[in-house]
Amino acid sequence: MSADSTETADVVVLGGGSGGYSCALRAAQLGMSVVLVESGKLGGTCLHNGCIPTKALLHAAEIVDSVRSAADFGIKASLDGVDITAVHAYKQKVVDGLYRGLEGLIASRAIRVVRGHGRVVGDRTVAVDLADGGTSRHRGEALVLATGSQSRTLPGIDIGGPIMTSDRALELDSIPRSAIVLGGGVIGCEFASLWASLGVEVTIVEAAPRLVPTEDEWSSKQLTRAFRKRGITIRTGAMLSAARVTDAGVTVDLAGESEPLHADILLVAVGRGPRTSGLGLEEAGIRLDHGFVEVDDALQTTVAGVYAVGDIVPGPQLAHRGFANGIFVAEQLAGLDCVPVADSGIPRVTYSHPEVASIGLTEAEAVERHGDVTTAIYDLGGNGKSRILQTSGGVKIVRAGSDGPVVGIHLVGDRVGELIGEAQLIYNWEATADDVANLVHAHPTLAEALGEAHLALAGKPLHAHA
Repeated sequence: MSADSTETADVVVLGGGSGGYSCALRAAQLGMSVVLVESGKLGGTCLHNGCIPTKALLHAAEIVDSVRSAADFGIKASLDGVDITAVHAYKQKVVDGLYRGLEGLIASRAIRVVRGHGRVVGDRTVAVDLADGGTSRHRGEALVLATGSQSRTLPGIDIGGPIMTSDRALELDSIPRSAIVLGGGVIGCEFASLWASLGVEVTIVEAAPRLVPTEDEWSSKQLTRAFRKRGITIRTGAMLSAARVTDAGVTVDLAGESEPLHADILLVAVGRGPRTSGLGLEEAGIRLDHGFVEVDDALQTTVAGVYAVGDIVPGPQLAHRGFANGIFVAEQLAGLDCVPVADSGIPRVTYSHPEVASIGLTEAEAVERHGDVTTAIYDLGGNGKSRILQTSGGVKIVRAGSDGPVVGIHLVGDRVGELIGEAQLIYNWEATADDVANLVHAHPTLAEALGEAHLALAGKPLHAHA
C-alpha cells in the first residue's frame, strides 16, 4: 500500500488487548472485514503484564505456602528456597502458550493485523507508523478504540531503580527482603500477598480507611484480618509525602508521621489510567473526561461511527469487562439485538491469599439505592471443603428489602473466585434467596457456602445462625 492511499474495512480496531481482539474476532465471525492495529503484542496488558503473569506468579506462591505448611497435612517436605528464574520461566511459558493460541486464532479469522503505532486522523481513519518502517492509513465504516491503560504514579514520585510499577515488579530477577506497597487496591493486595508468600517483609500503605476500598466493608475487614495474620503490616488512612532512593533501597515519608519507612523496594500500585494521550482523539472531535473517552450506553463516542471499549471507558478496569465490551460493539455493528451489561453485573476478583470476590452492590450501596436491605453472612468455618483446604472467610449476601432479589454477593476465602460464576447468575437473573435455597449444591464443595448463605437469608439456616 502506498503511503498516500487508504485501506478500507468494515471495522478498524485500534488496540489488540482484551477489548480490541474480542471485537475483532466477533466482527470477523459475523462476516465483517476487520483491520486490527496494535503497536505491541496481541493480548495487551492482561496477557503480557497483567492478569495472566500475575496469576501465574500467585499460583507459584500458593505452592510455596503449601510446601511450607506440608507438615500440617502429615506430609514430610521442606522448602529449600525459590528459584525465581525458574518461576519466571514457568510464568512465561503460560503467557507464550496463550499468545501463540491468540495469534493463530486471529490469523484463522482472516483479520488483517497492522503492527505499529496508530493515531486517529479523523473520519474514522487511523494513520499508523509501522513497526517495520513506513506508514499506512486505514478507514473503517466503524472505528473501535481499544487502547487500554497504563500504570499511574503520584506527583513527586520518580519511577526508577527500587521505585517501580507492577510492570517491572513482574520481572524482578531476585526476591527482595522487604517491600512497601503503595496502594491497597487489587494490584497492591495481589503483590503484597505474592511477596509475603515468598518470605518478603511487606508493608501496605493505603490512603483510604481500609484495604480494597471499593469492596464491601465486611470483605475488607476479612482480608485485613487474614493479611495481618500472615504478618503483612497494614497502614490505612496514610498519605505518602515523599519517597526517595537510598543506598539501602528506598525511604518513604508519611504525612504527619516523624518516623519514615524503609524497604528494599517500593511498588507504586495506585491504579491505572487510560492510554489516550497522543492518539489524536480530541482533535478528531472525540470528547475526553480526565483522559477517559466519553461514551453513551451503546459505547459510541461523541463522533458517529466511533466506539470505545475496555479500560479507556469510565468504570471498572477489568479484562473481562473489555472483552464483553468488544463483543457488544461487534454485535451492534452486525445489527444484532443486544443489551449492554451494567458494570455492577460484572464479577470482580482479587486473587490474593485469601481471595476476595464480589458482584453487585455493597451493603452501603444497596442501602443508598433500595433503602431497606437485609443481609446474611455464612462463615466458611462451617463448610467442609473449606476445612479441608484450611481456609477461612465467608459469604455475605445482600437483599433488597425483606423478600426482594439478591443485589450483592461478597466472598472471601481461598478459591472463592471460582464461585463467582454462580454468583453472577444469581445477581444478573435477579434471583431471590428462596430461589437459590431450593437448589442442591454438591457436597463437599465451596459452592455449598453460597447455598448455605441463601438458606440463612431465606430464614431456614442449617449451619449458620439466623
